[in-house]
Amino acid sequence: MASLDITEEFAQLRMMRIASVFEGITLVTLLGIAVPLKHLLGFSIATAVMGPIHGVAFVFYVWTLIQTVSGGDFNKFETARMVVAALVPFGGFLNERMLARRQASLQALI
Repeated sequence: MASLDITEEFAQLRMMRIASVFEGITLVTLLGIAVPLKHLLGFSIATAVMGPIHGVAFVFYVWTLIQTVSGGDFNKFETARMVVAALVPFGGFLNERMLARRQASLQALI
């Protein structure tokens, strides 16, 4: 697929960073707060609320990842890293830092 121009890639990286943080926050909240509340205190409402929120965040992340990778110049390792980051608690935050460095390198070209 054709590469994006620099300003479009910069904007796409910004959206990917937002998706990474959003997905990371919801995953950590689900696993760190909602699941323990459900299993330790019997508050099943916690997972009933947080589960769908994380589901939306995950779908947004995957959709943004597909758009970012298809338009950018990402190698297989970077793509795999971003996929795995969505499945690991705090992975979204590490992914965001990688994307921030990439975005900063593009900033110099704009």
